[in-house]
Order: sequence, then structure tokens, then C-alpha cells
Amino acid sequence: MFRWFEGLVDPYTTYQETDTPPKRLYPFLRSYAEPFKWILLISGIGSLVVAAVEIWLMSYVGRLVDTLSSGTPAEVWARYGMEFLLVAVFILTLRPILHILQVLLLNNTIMPNFATLVRWRAHRHVLRQSVGWFEDDFAGRIANRIMQTPSSAAEVVFQLFDALTFAAAYVVAAAVLLGQADIRLVIPLLLWLVPYLFLLRWVVKRVGPASEAASDARSKITGRIVDSYTNIHSVKMFAHHDREIDYAKQAIEKGRQTFLAEMRLYTIMDVGLMILNGFLIVGVVGWAMWLWGTGATSVGVVAVATTLTLRLNGMSAWIMWATSNFFRELGVVSEGMQTIAQPVKLLDQTTQRLQICAGKVEITDLSHHYGKKAGGLDRINLTIAPGEKVGLVGQSGAGKSTLVKLLLRFYDAEKGTIRIDGQDIGHVMQDSLRLGIGMVQQDSSLLHRSVRENILYGHPTASEDEMIAAARKAEAHDFILGLEDNEGNKGYDARVGERGVKLSGGQRQRIALARVILKDAPLLLLDEATSALDSEVEAAIQRTLYGMMEGKTVIAIAHRLSTIAQMDRIIVMDQGRIIEDGTHEALLKQNGQYARFWARQSGGFLGQDAQVAG
Repeated sequence: MFRWFEGLVDPYTTYQETDTPPKRLYPFLRSYAEPFKWILLISGIGSLVVAAVEIWLMSYVGRLVDTLSSGTPAEVWARYGMEFLLVAVFILTLRPILHILQVLLLNNTIMPNFATLVRWRAHRHVLRQSVGWFEDDFAGRIANRIMQTPSSAAEVVFQLFDALTFAAAYVVAAAVLLGQADIRLVIPLLLWLVPYLFLLRWVVKRVGPASEAASDARSKITGRIVDSYTNIHSVKMFAHHDREIDYAKQAIEKGRQTFLAEMRLYTIMDVGLMILNGFLIVGVVGWAMWLWGTGATSVGVVAVATTLTLRLNGMSAWIMWATSNFFRELGVVSEGMQTIAQPVKLLDQTTQRLQICAGKVEITDLSHHYGKKAGGLDRINLTIAPGEKVGLVGQSGAGKSTLVKLLLRFYDAEKGTIRIDGQDIGHVMQDSLRLGIGMVQQDSSLLHRSVRENILYGHPTASEDEMIAAARKAEAHDFILGLEDNEGNKGYDARVGERGVKLSGGQRQRIALARVILKDAPLLLLDEATSALDSEVEAAIQRTLYGMMEGKTVIAIAHRLSTIAQMDRIIVMDQGRIIEDGTHEALLKQNGQYARFWARQSGGFLGQDAQVAG
């Protein structure tokens, strides 16, 4: 039974992805609720039916009191015994069936699947964002919003189709029931309802913004704490434990203050409600007793009025809490929308895939300043022949890393074009572009997964033998066999820790190299690929790299000039422009910037005044 209800909606069902999610709250939620529309309709109707049954039961209490006082027990049982039996059967069978169906739809169909659907689609959307988008935010804050927004969205739906629908039906039915008993009993109910609605409106108006502020504060706390954990090596290395504690405390205190402001609203709500409910009980029950005292109504009406009023007294707090909680969760969703509903700006303009046949790269009038007036690249023109090996050299901020990011289309160039084999990379699918490029970075972070999963990331369908062959070429196979994680996994099954922190820099670099070797892409980008290796291993890896380069177009950023001296060409960049272009020997003869770099080398690196960070 549970599985049937749990499977009524598939949270992973196919859907039409959009680059621009709705920016307003209700269209945003409606877009996610589409697969649930029939379930939500049935649940809403079910909530109305359950409320009607509850009200009917209370009305029957009045009839029961009047019936029991209409004669002797024997006469009452003889006349109404069958009715009592049918009511008992209804209470024991149909009423729980209705309630069970309603609970199953809410708890087993809507709540888990709705939250899962929102989280799944939100994660898919966020993963489509550009690298630059992620660089502008805390990973922890993004993750926090992805985690808490779906739960709040599901809670919004739950409250709307359970508590609020039930409550609205209940109050209306209560008014009708009192009116049927004696129309005058509706007057104290309405006198209570008006200030109750004002109090509700006052709370709701403030709880949404207060909840959004509290949710944002929680996201900032998560962002700062995760930032400290992710960079724990730097924290420990610089002995900044206390500084990180203070950094987190500022966000934690901000979170406390916003939560205090939010909880003040609930305290005011509870106090106001207690006072109002006192007037409700005295007004309705007292009036019913007065009417009975004058002979205007029966004991059964007093019983109905008392039962209904006491029930409303208990429910009024629940209704107000449910309503305020509804808007509170809406505030959390609104805060999460700041991440989830952001449009994807780096888009595929076509479904055409990049076809690399030779590997020719043409860069024409390329400029990119990250939206600023300086930095980045300025009118770069460069042609790299198929199979040509090119080294990139320049001081920090010269634009080398920017050029690589634009080649990978992590950003769209502000001006100019990049073509590979005559195809504008801005007019092909991003995935097809990146599948054709192998990249080894200076700081190669790994996924917090097994060594096998990290290497196979380069070519997921590769065989075990192909993976091991790649690891051998990267001089990684021997040390991999000796790895073991804290869960007892060994060798290629050992987990490497977040960003590969359980491994040395050289080990991470060699696994990253194995991943790129396995990928075997026709274009190869190297960003100081051997910087983390010791001399003996570096010499072996260099041989592997030169073997990898055969038949590929290569662009290599180098701080250690000796690693690119044998390249076909060397490009020297400065302040976003190409200032020198030629072979190692030719550039030395020019006696320009490259020659000065070479002369200043100490141990094979650029001098301190010419170091490069990209």
C-alpha cells in the first residue's frame, strides 16, 4: 500500500528545462507542482470532506443530547438504536478510511516526492550555471539553499492542502452549524473572527520577511563554516583558528538576532490568541446558556456550541500556527529562489556539436575584461596550427588563465571569436567543446570519491585495463596500490578525501594526469602540469606528456621555462596582449621579455619579480 501511494508521482519524470525560471514566488512553485496537480486536487477535496465530517460529528453531539433526553432509555434505544449503530459503523469504518487516504496522499505521495522533485530539478539547474557564477558565491550557501528550499516548498504544499484547506472549511462549517442551531450564536463567533483575522494578517505580513531574513542568515552561516572546513589546511597552516571562530561567530550572531526577531512575532501571536480565545469561549457558550435559560434553545444546542467552541479554541492556535508557518516556509523558499531561480546566462546557442578533425585554433580580436575596464585580455589575435605545441608565458595578470577559460568557454568573450577547425565555439554545445579538450591544472582537485572513479571521470566507459594503463603512464599505479582509506577500501577503491586532501600534491597531480591521459582529447591544455612533482617523477611524467602531445594541439602555461623550451612556439603575454611570438631560440635572439625571463631563472623558475599566478 505504501509503495503504491509513494509511486503515484515520479519525482524524476522528464520535464522541459528552462533557462529563465519564474522570478515570482507562486509561478515558481506552480512550475514544480505541475506533476502533482491531480494529487493536489484530490487532496484538497479530501481535506474539505474530512473537515465536513468533523463538523457533522459535532452537530451530531447536539442531536445525541436531545435524543437521549427525549424519553426513557428503552424508548430511545427502540426508536434510535439503528441510527446509533449506523453512526458507530461510519465512525469505525468510513471516517478512518477517509482520513487514512488523506494522510497517505499527503505524507507518502506529496511530501517526500515534492521535496525530491524540487531538489532534483534545482540541482540540475544550478549545475548548468557557469564557472563564473559559482566563483561569485559560497559553495556552502548554494548547497544550503538547495537542501532547505525543497523541504520548505513541500511544507508549503502540505500546509496549503492540509491545514489551511481544512481550517477554512472548518470555520465556515462551524458558522453554518451555529447558524442552524441558533442564528444569534453566529454573532459572538463573528465578533471573535474579525480581530482574529486582523491578528493573523499582522503576523503573516511580518513573518514572511522575518523568515526570509533568518533563512538568508542560516545560509551565510553555512557558507562561512563550509568555507573554513574546505580550506582547513590554510586555517591550520596560518594558525587562524581563533580568526575563523570569530568569522563564523559574526554570522552565527546575525542568525541569532534574525531568529529572535522571528520568534517575537510568534510570542505576540500566542499572547493575542489566548486573550481572543477567552472572549470566544465566554461569548459563544455564555450566549448559548443564556438562550437556554430563556427557553429559546435546547440543551443539545448548548452542547454543540460548547463542543464547537472548545474545538475552535484548540484549533485557532493550530490554524494561526499553520498559517504563519505556511508564510514562514514561503519566506525560506523566497530566499532559496535567489539561487535556484537565477537564469542561466551561459547558454548553448545551438544543438550543433563541435567536430574536431585537425585541431586548428584561431583566435580573432579577442577581448575580455570581466565587465571591468582593465585586466583580462585585450584584442588577442593568435592562430595555432593543427598539432602545434605552444607555450604561454607571462607575469601574473598577463591574461594566460583568462585565455584558457575562454577556450573552455567558462565565460563568453565580450568581444572577438575563438574557432576550432573553423567552428565558432560560441555556436556549438559547451559539453561537446569540453569533451574535445584535455586539461591539467596546476592545482588539480579531485572528487571525494574513489581513485577509480576519479580516473574514469576522464572516460567513464573505459575498461579496467585502459584505466590501469593510464595510471601507469602517469606514474601513479604503484602508489595507488598502497592506498587505504579509513573505511578499509584499498588501492583503486580507496577514497581520496575532499578535493583529494588525503593525497600529496604530487599524487593528486598524477591521478589528474591519468584522468586526462584516459580522456585522450585532441586538444590539450596544460597549466604547469608538473609543478607539484619531485624531479625524478617529473622527468618520467615529462616523457609521458611529450608522448601524449603527439598528434594533439597543445597549449601549455609554464612558470618553469625549461618545461616549454622545446615547444614549437612560445607566446609571451603582458597586460592582456601578445608581445612576443616565436621559438625558444628566436625569442632569446630578440633579447626581449622572454630573454629577460630566461636570464632571471633560478632553478628553472621565473624570477621572483616575474612569477605568474595565471
